[in-house]
Amino acid sequence: MRKLLLAAAAAALALAPAAVQAQSPIVIKFSHVVANDTPKGKGALKFKELAEKYTDGKVKIEVYPNSSLYKDKEEIEALQLGSVQMLAPSTAKFAPLGVKEFEALDLPWLFKDDATYSSAMKGTVGKWLFQKLEAKGITGLAYWDNGFHMVSSSRPLMKPADFQGLKFRISGSKIADQYFRLVGSIPQIMAFSEVYQALQTGVVDGCENTASNYLTQKFFEVQKDITVSYHAHLQYAVIVNSKFWAGLPPDVRGQLEKAMAEATDYTNSIARQENEDALAEIKKSGKTTLHYLSDADRKAWQEAMQPTYKWAKGRVGQEVLDLVAKELDVKMN
Repeated sequence: MRKLLLAAAAAALALAPAAVQAQSPIVIKFSHVVANDTPKGKGALKFKELAEKYTDGKVKIEVYPNSSLYKDKEEIEALQLGSVQMLAPSTAKFAPLGVKEFEALDLPWLFKDDATYSSAMKGTVGKWLFQKLEAKGITGLAYWDNGFHMVSSSRPLMKPADFQGLKFRISGSKIADQYFRLVGSIPQIMAFSEVYQALQTGVVDGCENTASNYLTQKFFEVQKDITVSYHAHLQYAVIVNSKFWAGLPPDVRGQLEKAMAEATDYTNSIARQENEDALAEIKKSGKTTLHYLSDADRKAWQEAMQPTYKWAKGRVGQEVLDLVAKELDVKMN
């Protein structure tokens, strides 16, 4: 009898965690490095709202903005280890994993507008790139837009020669490293969370980013001049730990996919307006001077940065360049 009681107790203990798991919501930690009041920040919160609604509370999304959980240098490793389940890094962050092909998206003057970018990412290029992540234990869910980069410094940057000798913060893309070197500046890789202080103290002289990030991170307060150059595009890939994703109940995964699709449409629809509003707010502040390129200036930038395309072949490979060239109808050399 005693043996039977012990066996029953052991069986009850073995079942207890499963029972608790069935009753408890599935927690998804969604970490990112920007503020809530940006396209990506608002997209993450929209996904949380929709995911919890569509799963009827079976899933709880915990959003950690502003590098509060992990810095951008650490977060992808944390995702692979399962310490966090979902991220939305800039696509330049995949090169250290050995997936350098994503850096093709950083080529200067590649996308003529947001619609061109959106079409490419929904098509062959976006799908092909996500397949490259599967071997790394990462599943790509969506691409989120954050518009086009501007550049800033303590002096107007109107001609390629104006960059000469300036130290520029970059996120890590070797493509960005190349086009900044071509105009005579010195690129410095730095975590996003460290940029404000680096600009403030002169560790770097300038940076490139979108208007919404300049505003919400207050970069504009410590940069005298911003050139609204729109020379390159900033995009994010929403990714999830593949093992975690595959382990979800199929019905829950389907509801989360629906929530992500709607959150993506929302994020991409607001990105352009958010950046326009941010630019207006920066101008209104009077703390920095906005500069706009003339047609001649823009052409000079394009010609100075054009060798990046030929250099990129050795970095990202011919296959992705051919895909991008066909999708966008652009010349790579």
